[in-house]
Amino acid sequence: MKWTSLPSLMLFLFLNICDAAEATVAVRNGSGEEVLLQGFHWNSSRTPEKWYAALDRMASTIGNDGFTLIWMPPPWVDESRWQSATASGGGEGYFWQDFNKSSRYGTAEQLKQTASALNNAGVKVVYDVVPNHMSEKGVVTMFPRGRNEWRHDCARCDEGDPFMDGTADLNTGNAEVFETFKKEFTNLRDQFGAQGLRFDFVRGYAPETVDRWMKDFGDRQFCVGEMWKGPNEYPQGDWRRSASWQDALKDWSDRSHCTVFDFALKERMQNGTLAQWRDGLNGNPDPSWRQVAVTFVDNHDTGYSPGDFAGQHHWPLAEERRNQAYAYILSSPGTPTVYWPDMYDWNRGPLIRQLIKLRKNAGVRADSPIRFHTRYSGLVATISGSRNSVVIALGSDLERLPTELEKPALEWDAGAIRIWSVAAQAAPVSLRLNCDNAHPQRDESVYAVGSTLELGAWDPRHALALSASDGRWSASIEIPAQQAIEWKCIVRSSDPSGVVYWQANPNTSVTTGTVSETTGRF
Repeated sequence: MKWTSLPSLMLFLFLNICDAAEATVAVRNGSGEEVLLQGFHWNSSRTPEKWYAALDRMASTIGNDGFTLIWMPPPWVDESRWQSATASGGGEGYFWQDFNKSSRYGTAEQLKQTASALNNAGVKVVYDVVPNHMSEKGVVTMFPRGRNEWRHDCARCDEGDPFMDGTADLNTGNAEVFETFKKEFTNLRDQFGAQGLRFDFVRGYAPETVDRWMKDFGDRQFCVGEMWKGPNEYPQGDWRRSASWQDALKDWSDRSHCTVFDFALKERMQNGTLAQWRDGLNGNPDPSWRQVAVTFVDNHDTGYSPGDFAGQHHWPLAEERRNQAYAYILSSPGTPTVYWPDMYDWNRGPLIRQLIKLRKNAGVRADSPIRFHTRYSGLVATISGSRNSVVIALGSDLERLPTELEKPALEWDAGAIRIWSVAAQAAPVSLRLNCDNAHPQRDESVYAVGSTLELGAWDPRHALALSASDGRWSASIEIPAQQAIEWKCIVRSSDPSGVVYWQANPNTSVTTGTVSETTGRF
């Protein structure tokens, strides 16, 4: 090795350290404490006031409402026109024709001004980009050599699934097409204030391609992919993990190093019980899975929109679930997304503002720990933020917190939504509970009930069931450490409303984390 001057050597080391950091990016999820606003709906390109002008006017409000990211509509000109029984228009940007920024949303100069206003308000601009498909006329103009650049009478010249019939797809694996988008993404960053990218229809191109684009755009920026695809849609032999929605999403995220919309949670919100919402990607026990989830209730594709024909509404969430869904995503791990009409058109803003404030005060992050308390009806969970913890109860018979007897920090829809803000909790530890001298009769069993949510908050209906072994009754639970708790053994019938026989006073006391087991006696 040839020795150089000290400044040159220091620069060499600094650049190599930066290269190593860039190479080891796990997931590009911004600060990990982001709250995303979808800053448009299906009919935003047809509002009387140009949409960029409306966003410019609203920039400070959006920042004050607690949003740190705004998902902007596609920035490229789109003159398509179409109409159906459920949606109308064209011009939304999804059949764009070139990189001209003067579109139906406003002019290029208005876009620059709007992006600057939003960024100055503390709201980072994330553009919706559409690398897989564009108008057929536009493809011919931008890529005149035809089939080598885009899918047309071509069996497999794209990296992924065709969009609709595939006639306007782009071959993103082609070096010229890849470089064209790479330059445009950099242009959005340098000239139009982009601090993140939302990748449309990522079924159409490889996640590794997204990763390469983002390495140039900025490894410390934000990116999210629309992976609307269930495991049963993969062709035979193309699926490398167990068949679940979570696996499909995590696989794409692992290969792109971007976040991904949590369609696993969306599916459970659509089809599951409240308790089954825990099966979303954001409820996964592994924090590396939670941190890649971008949660949402609806968007311009799935939900209704103000204006003609009420937009697309391909998969809208039922109205009676919407408030609870927002309460869940804004209290729990992942990066939550709020749909513009829910926030600013349909009078859900007062609830959402309170939820964002509670989230930020607690310091809930994308990878925050979440513990589900499954012995209650509905959904009950504790989320541990960096500053406080929150306990959320949705449609639940949880009556109150055992040690927090004051009113919930938020109560909505006649108690269907209740959220408490509590002191930060330590990491869970295992605690074994034993009951001695118990003699249950037929159709009776032994339970432990006590002063924590894990032990039913002194409500026998939610007590912890114990199992008989070697003459005693026992069970283990995961419970936060350094917590002073009291509990008792009880005997009750399998019917939670049946007669209860209590261990005599005093209560059994223990501080969690100081011992591994505790015993009560009748």
